[in-house]
Amino acid sequence: MNLSVLEQYIEEGKSHDIDLLLIGNPELLQETTSHGISPLLLACYYNKPQIIRILLQHTKSMTIHEACAAGLTSYLEAIISQAPSVVNEWSSQGFTPLTLATYFNKTDIVRLLLSKKVNPNVVTKNEQLTTALHIAAANNNEEIGKLLIEANANVNAIQATGETPLHFAAQYGNIDFIVALLENGADTRIINISGLAPMDLAFEKGHKEIAEILKN
Repeated sequence: MNLSVLEQYIEEGKSHDIDLLLIGNPELLQETTSHGISPLLLACYYNKPQIIRILLQHTKSMTIHEACAAGLTSYLEAIISQAPSVVNEWSSQGFTPLTLATYFNKTDIVRLLLSKKVNPNVVTKNEQLTTALHIAAANNNEEIGKLLIEANANVNAIQATGETPLHFAAQYGNIDFIVALLENGADTRIINISGLAPMDLAFEKGHKEIAEILKN
């Protein structure tokens, strides 16, 4: 009962009510919500910074995936120092620490994980079968994208629906991101399951100059 109440409070952004509930029931933070993830991860997905801060005040321990999603560099350092192998573990939703940190745009976490020689090409264990570079491109996060490319991320990795990172970058028309991909061997000819190349997606989104670059 209390867990469902906590979940509702997180969804509705009721920070004061969450604080009061957790004072008497801190163990709720270790349970799994109806979404199959922890309350802390749920707050991260809902992008509720104030709620995240309150949850952290009541948190005594956390997983590597929670630390990555919340952007807690010091916690991540401590977790890795105690159990280095966890940097390659998948979450219940099929994310690695790197793909999760990329999803939440946590640049410092991505940088730290890459410094630990995490493989940037590990694919998620979910329907998307995606890499961190796909996610960075889908988020239009050029900074993280370039960090991943420097760490030898595969610029031509193909996810479940046939897209490469270039397909996503082309839709945003981010020329610097696109150039970084092209300079590192991105193939402009790869088509997705709908038969569309990056050039086609750029044109659909009105990025005609980008489409011309990708055509050539």
